[in-house]
Amino acid sequence: MSIITAATAHLVDIEVEKERTDAVQSFVKQETIFLDLTTSDGLTGTGYAYTIGTGGSSVLALLRDHLLPRLAGQDARNVEGLWQELFSLTRATTVGAITSLALAAVDTALWDLRCKRAAEPLWRLAGGYRQEVPLYDTEGGWLHLSTEELVRGAVEARTNGWPGVKIKVGKPHVAHDVERLRAVRDAVGPETHIMTDANQSQSLSSAVRLAAALEPYGPFWLEEPLPADDVSGHARLARSTSVPIAVGESLYSPTQFRQYLESGAASVVQVDVARVGGITPWLKVAHLAETFNVMVCPHFLMELHVSLAAAIPNGRYVEYIPQLRAVTRTEIEVRAGHAVAPDEPGIGIDWDRDAMDDRRVA
Repeated sequence: MSIITAATAHLVDIEVEKERTDAVQSFVKQETIFLDLTTSDGLTGTGYAYTIGTGGSSVLALLRDHLLPRLAGQDARNVEGLWQELFSLTRATTVGAITSLALAAVDTALWDLRCKRAAEPLWRLAGGYRQEVPLYDTEGGWLHLSTEELVRGAVEARTNGWPGVKIKVGKPHVAHDVERLRAVRDAVGPETHIMTDANQSQSLSSAVRLAAALEPYGPFWLEEPLPADDVSGHARLARSTSVPIAVGESLYSPTQFRQYLESGAASVVQVDVARVGGITPWLKVAHLAETFNVMVCPHFLMELHVSLAAAIPNGRYVEYIPQLRAVTRTEIEVRAGHAVAPDEPGIGIDWDRDAMDDRRVA
């Protein structure tokens, strides 16, 4: 038996490591909701979710007021059953970001326990396809950076053996986006994958124009060109261009991903553990994408996503944005442009509890 004897949650603010801007927002801080589950067999599992500046206290309140009280006395081995029970309890507020983030904090803690109980790392217990996944760099591609800075970052990534880089698009004039992409392409050559990300800033007509303008420079994908709930718009855009369309960071349930895949609106799935409600639904989305022969390149949370992308056959890339270094003792291993999934039992993140306590706000 592995009965949950204690369930606690708290909120930690993690400062951003560098200025991060895109076409619609800035990354203010990472509000990180941590959750610890202790079980009768002497194990503790830690899960987490995040926001980029607002809403963290609301997630914490949902956990403390409604979800955590339901966990006491439950068998932590019943991961799917517990997820469904908590989802049903919150049905009045699903599907949405606050509820999905709260469910994710619980679910990742349950998976941490599952892996520790089995003495296996997450990448193996979740599928075990391989241990290394290619990396692409986002930190050198933010919208406020000059063309010269973009080029410098992309060349550095290529020199270090990284196969891909991302640059943000959505400047006031398409010509500026084109100039930036052209400069990076000229600098890194034809073999480096260049991802572009519009962060939901476009209308359908402007996205069609943007994709056509970028197309000659071979972007690996165009990410979130339209508002995330515009499935039909993404489908129409996808039919108008050879540039693959990437979506997923702003989708909050497997059903939403199914709608995109069924309509041919996504060639790249960027499912985010925290925003989709945890590892349990993440794996469902990943395997659903596999049935459509669509690659999975998860959004953010590289310290967790490296293990999940390694677990599945269609895990194509992990995004490099280091954001947990202030509250961890170790970083993910990078080897020849690939992230290496950790072999330690659990979800593989070495938390620094003292640093977390120093940044605790609730």
